[in-house]
Amino acid sequence: FAGVVYNYDQEGVHRAQSGWEQCISIPLVQPDMPELLLQWDDLLEEFSLEEAWLPHRYEEQQHNCYTFALAFVNRVRQRRGRQPLSKEQFTHSFLLPHTRAASSYLGLLQQLAHRDFYIVPLPEQQQQQ
Repeated sequence: FAGVVYNYDQEGVHRAQSGWEQCISIPLVQPDMPELLLQWDDLLEEFSLEEAWLPHRYEEQQHNCYTFALAFVNRVRQRRGRQPLSKEQFTHSFLLPHTRAASSYLGLLQQLAHRDFYIVPLPEQQQQQ
């Protein structure tokens, strides 16, 4: 994927186009919401400029990057007339399923790396079947 990653720490909001290649991308917008996809970047930029995300407001346990992400998701939900998610709901619904899948794939990769296996791409004809 190409894009910009927003993150928040003790130095404030950062925007990065690289350095996040090892992160997990979690889709938050349903495919049937193309208008939201078109607004997403503008909404995120506007949100990131709010006073709540100034560097001096950062607090490692209670006002951090997780808080930033959840607050943004809840802002979008609010604009769409939906109820906000709690930390527990957000974690259970969005984060855990993707981190569990990533953990399974990493475990499989480690198993394969320690055995005499190698992966060969299928010829193009077989991939399309």
